[in-house]
Amino acid sequence: MTPALERAYAEPGRRYHTRRHIEECLEKLAAWPDLREAERRVLTWAIWWHDAVYDAKAPDNEARSAERARRDLPALGATPDEVAEVTRLILLTAGHAVAAGDRLGEVLVSIDLSILAAEPTAYDAYVRGVREEYAHVPDEAWRRGRGAVLQRFLDTPSLFPDPTFRAAHEPQARANLQRELSALQAPG
Repeated sequence: MTPALERAYAEPGRRYHTRRHIEECLEKLAAWPDLREAERRVLTWAIWWHDAVYDAKAPDNEARSAERARRDLPALGATPDEVAEVTRLILLTAGHAVAAGDRLGEVLVSIDLSILAAEPTAYDAYVRGVREEYAHVPDEAWRRGRGAVLQRFLDTPSLFPDPTFRAAHEPQARANLQRELSALQAPG
């Protein structure tokens, strides 16, 4: 999108949260049915900027990414309402919770989490990439922390807020999460 954004996604510490993740999300958006052009425009910006700031040691990546979008988008022709919507959507990716009836939120969060429903080989590559991003975390702490994240996902009534996406992809995502959690909990 912009040279600065291109550089951000190519930062050396990134292994999963790279331009490839963005491209995969954009591919899913391109195939998403029943979106108006204005909705696609906002969602495209939200996808491009949602991980613009990514530091595995920082707790505020989404807030900082939203702020970056707020600064960058007006120069690209975004209206104040579009900028506000993009920043709102980016902030949803922090906790992946979407209010009922928030259609664009449902789409963005479902797309962002879609890697959870990948076929096992691609899912395993995602897990390796995230682990590399968190290489500073000792193995035991990683197993505990990652296990807690996986369990929280598994305990939710639904992983994907979009009902159609959920119906098509939830079983595979739950199988991947459970498989990873079992591996983390295995002795040795």
